[in-house]
Amino acid sequence: MPTNDLSPEAAFAQLGLSLPPAPQPMGVYKPYLIDGNHLYVSGHGTVKDDKSLIIGRIGEDMDIEEGKLAARQVGLAILSTIRTNLGSLDRVKRVIKVLGMVNCTSDFKRHPYVVNGCSELFAAVWGQDNGIGVRSAVGMGSLPDNIPVEIEALFELV
Repeated sequence: MPTNDLSPEAAFAQLGLSLPPAPQPMGVYKPYLIDGNHLYVSGHGTVKDDKSLIIGRIGEDMDIEEGKLAARQVGLAILSTIRTNLGSLDRVKRVIKVLGMVNCTSDFKRHPYVVNGCSELFAAVWGQDNGIGVRSAVGMGSLPDNIPVEIEALFELV
């Protein structure tokens, strides 16, 4: 539950953001898998409401703030997968782990700042205690379709 005592669905509604369509797999994998009370979410990209992708490399085609917004968009795609397949964000108790991969130039050093775009979204939905888990944020030389950020996550279910 978010620290403000709202349900995750109510907290998300207060943000005034929209969810893009849940992305479909671009290869041979499942977008999510439930094992016991754990929800594993495969790597998601920067799917926008019109199903197009945010494209670009941070430090080359976009700046750090655009990268952070792209990471938030990935978080929204993950939320869409959860809501579409589990019916409600309220089915998730807490965020356990986030792995953020940032498509950036070799001299870029602020990967954690970019991935905060997703982490701050999750904290707003599930609260400070349950919305922040362990995390890695790493740089990549490239990502599929030249998206700026890809994120996978692990959640605990209610």
